[in-house]
This record gives sequence, structure tokens and C-alpha cells, in this order.
Amino acid sequence: MKKLWIVSAAVAMLLGACTTKNSDGWVELFNGKDFTGFKQLNGNAPYTVEDGCMVGTSVKGVPNSFMATEQEYGDFILEFEVLVDSTLNSGVQFRSESKPEYNNGRVHGYQCEIDPTDRGWSGGIYDEARRGWLVTNDGKPEAKAAFKKNDWNKYRIEAIGNNIRIWLNGVNTANLYDTETPSGFIAFQVHEVYAPEQENKTVKWKNIRIKTTDLENSLMKEQLTPAVNRVPNVLTEQEKADGWELLFDGKTTNGWRGAHKESFPAEGWSVDNGELIVHKSDGRESQNGGDIVTDKEYDAFDLLVEFKITDGANSGIKYFVTEKEEPSGSAFGLEYQVLDDGKHPDAKLYTTVPGSRTLGSLYDLIPASNKRFNGVGQWNQARVIVYPDNHVEHWLNGFKVLEYERGSDAFRKAVAGSKYAAPAYNKNGRFGEAGSGHILLQDHGDEVAFRSVKIKPLK
Repeated sequence: MKKLWIVSAAVAMLLGACTTKNSDGWVELFNGKDFTGFKQLNGNAPYTVEDGCMVGTSVKGVPNSFMATEQEYGDFILEFEVLVDSTLNSGVQFRSESKPEYNNGRVHGYQCEIDPTDRGWSGGIYDEARRGWLVTNDGKPEAKAAFKKNDWNKYRIEAIGNNIRIWLNGVNTANLYDTETPSGFIAFQVHEVYAPEQENKTVKWKNIRIKTTDLENSLMKEQLTPAVNRVPNVLTEQEKADGWELLFDGKTTNGWRGAHKESFPAEGWSVDNGELIVHKSDGRESQNGGDIVTDKEYDAFDLLVEFKITDGANSGIKYFVTEKEEPSGSAFGLEYQVLDDGKHPDAKLYTTVPGSRTLGSLYDLIPASNKRFNGVGQWNQARVIVYPDNHVEHWLNGFKVLEYERGSDAFRKAVAGSKYAAPAYNKNGRFGEAGSGHILLQDHGDEVAFRSVKIKPLK
């Protein structure tokens, strides 16, 4: 009898290491025995149950595979632990979908990133097969360092209403506001691999549990990472408290006028479905409605702009625009380039520095790198930060793509080697070094849509 008890206890301990008992409203999402309540989607990478854990194994050339819940979940708190081979990338989908009418049933939706590499992306939020990165760890060293290689890592996802928050080993890595998908299935991913050395590697999950009741009283109370708001043309209460201002309300052109004009252009621009759209003309700069500028001027600021380009389109977001040049439909300023690099010829043009007219670059001065473009016809987010000390950063979809010091010797050398060295750009002082200026959205004769244009003055 004693031997039987010892064997039973050992089995219980083994199973207990990879399963969780129900308590306080928590429910086991995975029973630790089989895949009851799950179905496999897209790729056919093998999933097995070992010692009560869900185990996925990589297969070279097999598309992303997902073990998905049959049930859909809207508001919930999900916890799990994961151990992944150091050569693999993985993720956990939530509020996700697979529909025949969308990309032949490809799984799409929110993904909690599992990344054991030195990039430190774990705990970020990726919109699988849809909008790309929504929340990254760039600029957040604590979040980048939270993942433990070759060890079990504990994740917690809180999805309540339009707020999604993620913790990795006790570190809040994501705090997102978004309304794209209010509910959907949860799925555990085996990512496609391409190299032979990545084949037959495993990712394991255990202690997978979910809670769908009494959520407000169960939320984590620790200090949150700064919020990322992807709800179009809306400020959260926290953003308002932090000093953010909408430059486009999604309905009107209030706060904008034509460059060198007193009113908004009568043609060439429109507001439709929450988007500020510059219409296609003949691809020439400012020959239709012309550029538009903010009524206000800004010195140090944090600027966010979502943009969606059409095939082969060219546009730009300029800052420190002073309108001191000869009046025309255009105005001078430092420019965050908006471009279809694959099809527009400007991507291959430059005065001195190759690549300095590509997407995200400081136009004709400094090329962007580390770019992750969501694609033509998809929403992308530009960010320009100008600090009070004149340090400037360009970001694209949550990743920093360049930085420079406005007015520095290096900056002035770049200007001297660019098109801005021409006297027309320097009649009223050094180019790009004005104390303040307008924000400008460019009409370059191609259709481009803008939304969620917002700014926070920095002190």
C-alpha cells in the first residue's frame, strides 16, 4: 500500500508540474492529456502531449501551425508558461480568427510574441497576417530583458474591452488600446522554419489557464508601461492627462490650412471614413490641392501619424516648416519620407547619401534602417520625436529607424551635401534649424491617407 501511494504521488507530482487546478474562477484551458477542445489550423507541424505539457515541433518548410481553441473568448485573463528552443520563434494568438474569405483561412489577429533571440521582442504584440507590429519593446530595456533563455517563462495576458496588457515574468511589456477584433480563439503557434538546424526543435506550454469572470477585481495593479493607443482618432484619458492633442479629429479639417494660404484647400484633399486623404493627380509635387500645415507651430514634441499609401505613392511628413520661402503650393522643412520604396523611383535617388530618400528617412539627409513596413494598402505608423535638446528620432511601426542632433556639426555637414544646400532653402538662416515650425502633410500627386495624427509638446 505504501509503495502504491509513493508511485501515485510521483505521478501526481509529474502531472502537477504541467497542469493547474481550478481555483478562484480559473479554468484549465488545456487538460494536460489530449487536445479536447482544440483544433489545428493552417500548417501541419506535429503537436503532442508530453508529461502533461503541450509540445509543438518545428518542421522545415511547413507553414505557421496553430493549435487553436474551439471556443472563442472576448474578455479574459490568460496565463501560461512556455519553454522554447533558443533557435525558434513562437507566439500565442488571442482574439484571433480563421475565415475562408480572409486569405484562404489564414490565422490572423493578436499575437503575444515569444522570442528567445537577443532582439528582445518577447511580450510584444504582433498583429499576425494583418497589421504587423502594434507594440514593440524598442526603448524599453526592462521589457527587452524580461525573457529567460533556455528556461520556463511565465506570461499573463489581460484582455478587457479595448485594453490589452501583457506581463512577462512579472514585467509589464505591453499596454495596448485597440478595437480591431473584440473576440476570437486562442492558439499556440509553431512557427515556420527554413534552416535545417531549426528543424525538430520544440516549444512547450504548461499551466495554461484562463479566467473570464470577476476580471476587474483580478487585474494586476503594478506600474504599467506607457500605453500604445491604436484606436483611430481617439485619445485615451491617460493620453489627455499626459498632454497629447489630436491634430485631426477624424471628421473635419479644423486646425489645418493650405501651405502659404489662410484656409484649407478647396480641392485635392478630403475627409472620408475617419481618414484625411490627399487625392491622386499627376504625381507632381503640390500641383493639385497643395501641402497642408497645422495652424499652430511646435518646437519640442512627440508626433504620431498613421499613414496608408497606394501603389507607387510618394508623400511626406514635414516638421519645423516656417513658410519663409517664396509662396507656392509647397513649403520647406525637415521631412519624414513616406514612400513606396519598391515602386517609386525616388527610392533610388539621392544627392550624396544612398537610401536617404526612402521610407522613414530624413529626406535626402539620413537614410532609415531597421525598417519593418506593413505594406502598401496597410496602415503604418510614423513617429517623430524632437527633444528639447534637439535630439531627433524617426520611428516606423514601433521601431526606431534613425536619430540625429539638429544643428550639430554632423547635421550641418549632411545639409551641405544635400539638395538643401541650395540658396533657396537657406534664405532665412540655416535649413532645418528654426526654433519652431508647423507640421506639414505633403501633396505629391499620389493618393495617401492619414489618420490618428496627434502630438504631445515636450518640455
